[in-house]
Amino acid sequence: MTERDATELFSEWALRDRDLGMESGHAASVGEMLSMALSRMEGPFSAIDVGCGNGWVCRALEDNEDCEVAIGVDGSEEMIRKARERGDGEFHHARLPGWAPSRRFDLVHSMEFLYYLVDPVAMLAEIQENWMEPGGILVAGVDHYLENEDSLDWPGSLNVHMTTLSQEEWRQGMTDAGFIDVETSRVGLRDGFVGTLALFGRKPVA
Repeated sequence: MTERDATELFSEWALRDRDLGMESGHAASVGEMLSMALSRMEGPFSAIDVGCGNGWVCRALEDNEDCEVAIGVDGSEEMIRKARERGDGEFHHARLPGWAPSRRFDLVHSMEFLYYLVDPVAMLAEIQENWMEPGGILVAGVDHYLENEDSLDWPGSLNVHMTTLSQEEWRQGMTDAGFIDVETSRVGLRDGFVGTLALFGRKPVA
């Protein structure tokens, strides 16, 4: 059976309102990730959410008094349609890699996006080099990684490509992509769940 594109899967889920379950299911992990990132930032900031789904993280960021702008990008047309219906923010329907924002950002956030790519480290390098302000922060979460054994059958059961890396491979990938102050940690821990793997890094100032 030919693998289907992940964007098709997410559009199907949006049509079935599964984006709402994703929002509630990921809220604890994303809350910890954003707290981690925002505690390291000073003053007003701009943000982009990569793989924004229905835009819920952008709306959460906009509630922060220091957030000047928060835009979203997603490859699923139906997810972007929902994002635009639910708020007045700026949302882009675009395939990644192959699209770049028209400006740079102080904060890049991503949840459950990177491992759907054939070469996620190349995407991380693209973000670091061309999407971020010097000194900017990236925080990204992945639930599919080698140590999360419950996730290892997802590519087959969903019939989509997933790149399976270990926690150490993700950490090294962040370093290889040019980030400094790289940290990895597990967030959103609860009974029966080993946690979202959170990736944190900063773009060098010079």
